Order: sequence, then C-alpha cells, then structure tokens
Amino acid sequence: MADPRSARADIFPSYIPLSADSQDILAYVDQPAQARKPVGYLWGYERSTQEYPAIKQDLAEPEPEPEPLRLAWRDFIKLTIHAVVQHPEHDPLSSIQQRVTERVPKREQSSVQALIVEELRRMHEGVFARYGLRPSEYAQWEAVRGH
Repeated sequence: MADPRSARADIFPSYIPLSADSQDILAYVDQPAQARKPVGYLWGYERSTQEYPAIKQDLAEPEPEPEPLRLAWRDFIKLTIHAVVQHPEHDPLSSIQQRVTERVPKREQSSVQALIVEELRRMHEGVFARYGLRPSEYAQWEAVRGH
C-alpha cells in the first residue's frame, strides 16, 4: 500500500509546507472508516454535563425583566429622579407626588410613584449617569440627604 502522505502530494503543492502533525491528520483521514477509532458525541456530552453544575454556580442570576409599567414610564421616571436629585433642598417625596399627579393617570399614580421611590432608594454612584446627573450633583444629593 502506498504511503498516505504521498497521496496528498497532488492536493497540497510542495510550496505549502505541512507540519508533521498535519501530515499525520491527513494520513489518518485517508484511512478507511473501519480502520479509524470511532469518536462519539457522548464523550463530550458527558464531560459537559459534569462541568455544568460548577459553571452554573459561578454564573450570576439574570436581572428580572422590567415590568410593563416600568417600561411605559421609564423616561418619566428618569426625568423625575433627575429633578429630585438636582433639588436636594426639596422634600423628595413631595416632589415625586407633585410630578406624578401632574402627568400620570390616576389609576397608575401609586404604582409609578412606588417605582420612582424604589429607583431613588437603589441609586448609587454606579448608576447616577443613567439619570443624566453629574457626579457633583449626586454628591450634593448624598450630602444633603445623609446617605
């Protein structure tokens, strides 16, 4: 039987040098299927199922999808928080109530107000830019509100 490496000489010209490993792979592929060692997908599957619990433990839980009301009023919520933080001398709850009463339909007012208060309570240095606030504005808000 002819050397399988020489069988590929016509496919790979001499100016394309092949490493010894590449030549071994070509020789293996050129063998009849019966002569090759079978490789099943179950080997990889079993390994991945063993690794899955460890990987899952390292992953963070995804953030919950925003509720429809939060999505519907997101711009208003951002603008309201922006206004409240820019005026730390005013009572935040009163400012929120006034803006909500002026712009939100009565049936949604308490829910939207609760969303704004929740966002305001969760605000920290990592998110103030989301509301169009400068670092100095946020720092002043924290100083006045005692956060």
